[in-house]
Amino acid sequence: MPTPVEIGSVVERTFRVVWSDGHRAEYTWRTLRMRCPCAACAGEWRHRPPPLTEADVPADIRAMSVSKVGNYALRFVWSDGHDTGLYTYAKLRYELCECGDCRAGRSHGLSPTR
Repeated sequence: MPTPVEIGSVVERTFRVVWSDGHRAEYTWRTLRMRCPCAACAGEWRHRPPPLTEADVPADIRAMSVSKVGNYALRFVWSDGHDTGLYTYAKLRYELCECGDCRAGRSHGLSPTR
């Protein structure tokens, strides 16, 4: 599993991560917040909330801070006060990356190489 070797700053317009496999990932703040994997946003067990929509998340949402959680995830504290989602490296690297290559691969139904 690739790990982050360089993590961007929360003051930038987009969030960037350079992975140990050389991939340079890019994420918009709003997409990261809308895809929050915490139990309140994504559900758990029998609790299945409706997916967040653009109406639920402010257009100007920003991460106020980002921190590593062990050797497997990043945790963001959001400008809307939300802070419980742990974004695993696998989710960030293979599911959420918005760089041109990853977007093109997903639009063609290609699964990322793990």
